[in-house]
Amino acid sequence: MLVDLRINNYALIEQLELRPSPLLNIITGETGAGKSIMLGAIGLLLGNRADSRMLFDTDRKCVIEGQFNIANYQLQDIFEAEDLDYDVQCILRREISPNGKSRAFVNDTPVTLDALRKIGANLMDIHSQHDTLLLGDAVFQLNLLDLYAGLVPQRTHYSNAFRQYRKLEADLQTLESQAAQASKELDYNSFLLNELEEARLDTEDQDALEQEVKQLEHAEEIKYKLSQALHGLRDSESCATGSMKDAVMLLGQVANYADNFRELRERLDSCLIELHDIADEVETAERRTEGDPARAEELQDRLNVLYTLQRKHQARDLQSLIAVRDSLRQKVSSVLNLDKEISRLRKDSDAALAAVTKQAAKLSESRRKSFPTFEKQLGLLLADLGMPHARIVVQHSVGPPATSGTDVVNILFTANKGAQPQTLSKAASGGEFSRLMLCIKYMLADKTALPTIVFDEIDTGISGEIAVKVGRMMQQMAHKHQLIAISHLPQMAAAGDVHYFVYKEDRADRTVSRIRELNQDDRIKEIAHMIAGAKPSENAYQSARELLALRGEVAA
Repeated sequence: MLVDLRINNYALIEQLELRPSPLLNIITGETGAGKSIMLGAIGLLLGNRADSRMLFDTDRKCVIEGQFNIANYQLQDIFEAEDLDYDVQCILRREISPNGKSRAFVNDTPVTLDALRKIGANLMDIHSQHDTLLLGDAVFQLNLLDLYAGLVPQRTHYSNAFRQYRKLEADLQTLESQAAQASKELDYNSFLLNELEEARLDTEDQDALEQEVKQLEHAEEIKYKLSQALHGLRDSESCATGSMKDAVMLLGQVANYADNFRELRERLDSCLIELHDIADEVETAERRTEGDPARAEELQDRLNVLYTLQRKHQARDLQSLIAVRDSLRQKVSSVLNLDKEISRLRKDSDAALAAVTKQAAKLSESRRKSFPTFEKQLGLLLADLGMPHARIVVQHSVGPPATSGTDVVNILFTANKGAQPQTLSKAASGGEFSRLMLCIKYMLADKTALPTIVFDEIDTGISGEIAVKVGRMMQQMAHKHQLIAISHLPQMAAAGDVHYFVYKEDRADRTVSRIRELNQDDRIKEIAHMIAGAKPSENAYQSARELLALRGEVAA
């Protein structure tokens, strides 16, 4: 329920505050006084697009704020989903700066417009001429029928199943497309993989192969150099080991004269042992080094295979080539496994379609059961509003499964006795459309959890006793829902629990729009003006009193 509405610096509104009644609030005023402007501000509060050109003073920001009591509307889950603190007193605020930048807040926490719309949609339902036009849309009609029959949970359950089915279908189509493309590449990838598999990449050490080839290709040089090294180390008269042995002996002769001499002898003795080991290893290497042209050719051929494959696959080393091979293995394997995966997905998709079809049939049956009651109740309400021969028929057909089910509906209408019901766009006039929409809203009032309903001139095209009945219908709705109605009819103005008057005030520099709550005397005066114009007669005043007396506000 809307507790307080504040509008600052918007269009013709410099500053406005409205504290509506929890029951039926009527707003009247001359055309152009600012009633629709106020609705535009409420629309901004609920997430509509902002325009800086609507600022009253282009040097200041526009602020629109609404306080709502939401204690009875079970909105905790929505607040939790949007990561917002929940409070039974909820404040929505919208700010539009002179440069066009827009900001939105819920309980002083900045939010996106999408979050503001989600919460706002659960706080207010604004009915306008646009909604009346929507009544001719088949999807809109199906939504109305589901709300009336209380089928929204069942429809949501079906819609979730349908979305799951569509996802499986999309996955299946994607996989089949991949399979078709992959099968084209299978032969080529298999050829590349076989070539790499035959190369036995996991058994090779490319660095070791390259080193062995170098040794084989330079075997004579290596053997000669090792022989020369061994000669210098051990086999010549002035070899390194012999010279070092003499040095060890000389240091040993002076070792008793100083500790450092003894340490030097020990260190040199260790070096001599290491030098002997080196000489032995050089000798072993020299004996083993032999030229083997056949082995060298064999290894070079092996390396040439690796080099060719690396160039072919743009691999910088053996590990990169192995990665290419593993990738090809995966591609070939995935193609071979695609048929199995496609078969599994097709089975799941068929099962999902069967479940969707079954749920759609149950949903359709529930809908069709509600049609006669809907037609009868709506017809009775229309008869009470001056259309005794009105007839409503819900035309039904079955189509392929869709998000909303398999049902295609079209509400047919006629207001004339003996006339064949036709589509709403052909059969209903503007006033009939308005009454039809009001009756539907009345029927849905007990079936929805909307705390505040706003009617923008829903009484278009009606007058007299019918207008009185429309007012009574709104009074009944207001016992369970807060209603705000903009009207030009005196009968509607008299039906309100609270009456607000919107008017223009001319200043020296510009015109501003204002609103005030009317007391009893001012209310009689305003209704008399609505009946007879600027200079109402005493009869008009008496008629105003009588209209108000119908709801017990003044004595007859």
